[in-house]
Amino acid sequence: MGVVIKYPNSQKEFAKRLRRNMTDAERRLWSKLRSKQFLGMKFRRQHPIGPFIVDFVCLENNLVIELDGGQHALDVENDKLRDDWLKNEGFTVLRYWNNEVLMETSSVLEDIQRKIPDHPPPTPPLKGGG
Repeated sequence: MGVVIKYPNSQKEFAKRLRRNMTDAERRLWSKLRSKQFLGMKFRRQHPIGPFIVDFVCLENNLVIELDGGQHALDVENDKLRDDWLKNEGFTVLRYWNNEVLMETSSVLEDIQRKIPDHPPPTPPLKGGG
């Protein structure tokens, strides 16, 4: 597991505020990731890592998922610096547009699954009642 880092209260408070004010796309994806629903992986939302607060992270798999709205089209440089820093720390960073998550949720989840390092495909549900 990763290193435990202490964050200043201001960053913790900001992360809490972000969790309370999630976008529709963040809410949709969180409904699929929370409580180990997705491949048994534990995700955290709006979680501080170093100087950043990432949208979603699975610390056990060093996987960061970022959702981008229209403002990110104008901020490509900062997103690249952030992604490079996270990758240098050993994280895989996946980015999806908000509209992708809202319109093609299952495709986004399939893409995430394909890009998880060393993760076996899910077993299909058992047929029949018992």
